Amino acid sequence: MSQSPWNWQPDGLRRIEQAASLIRLDGPDTRRFLHGQTSAAIEGRPAGSWIPTCLTSATGRLRALAEVLLDDTGAWLLISGGDPASLWQALDQVLFPADRVQLGPVVAARVIRPVGEDPAQPMPRSPAGQWLALDNGRGGWLLGDQLVVRAEQEWPSWLADRPALTQQEQERWRIQQGLPAWPSEINDSTNPFELGLAERVSLSKGCYVGQETLAKLSTYDGVKQQLRRWHGTTSPAAPGLAQGTLLFNPEGDSASRTGQITSALAVAGDLWIGLALIRRQALDQDVLRAGQGPNEPILQLSIGPAWVDPPAGANRQG
Repeated sequence: MSQSPWNWQPDGLRRIEQAASLIRLDGPDTRRFLHGQTSAAIEGRPAGSWIPTCLTSATGRLRALAEVLLDDTGAWLLISGGDPASLWQALDQVLFPADRVQLGPVVAARVIRPVGEDPAQPMPRSPAGQWLALDNGRGGWLLGDQLVVRAEQEWPSWLADRPALTQQEQERWRIQQGLPAWPSEINDSTNPFELGLAERVSLSKGCYVGQETLAKLSTYDGVKQQLRRWHGTTSPAAPGLAQGTLLFNPEGDSASRTGQITSALAVAGDLWIGLALIRRQALDQDVLRAGQGPNEPILQLSIGPAWVDPPAGANRQG
């Protein structure tokens, strides 16, 4: 078996940058509107709340990851994974004249996250569950230790002075955490429970888009697949591991598909890592084969630290 790659850490104090989008909603009905359009409980939350959530389709499919930043007059909707233009259109289509909500344009933004800690100079953080505006919002917003800024804004020196991870390093960090990305994992074929995003879904609030399907998943049908990270080595006979590669049981019924690779990254020599959606009948297996041939790579599976289990009923077998 290949050596585990999951103890990798970038050198020194670094930063991760991610493209994102901001949509401004203003008006006294903003909380009610977002409560009905996202998967988290929004209505009744106070100004200053930072609420991780999802936007789903009517059938519970994941359209985007989002953060809601509530304030006294409305909210900012931060889209960190998804197509912001189509989401804006979807929100605009369900706004009625009686809704006291004004929908602003899509604004390009960046999310910057520090990697590595300096005990002599701790990073600033917002209080748990709250956002913190820097320079009245002109310097961006802190969500925990993450900084959100409009694309044209300058960053504070405590982040700008940190070298950015390369694209390869940033993808390795994401996969190591087990974080889904758009469109490889976040798309119209997956739901939040399959991707380890259960903490972003409220099962107790009132009706919202996708609520009926997600409620059924938590009670009756069960989640059909779950996201796992994997690692393995290639050989001259099987030189690569690509997105879309089908996974099979290395023993027993080799013709029965057990999963599919959604992300793949070559990290060193013949060592590869990635993410895959694994069917629930194979979730108790530690290894799967990437392809049906006897010489295809064997992948070792594990759960990333970002994973949150589905509700108890959603993982029912059978």
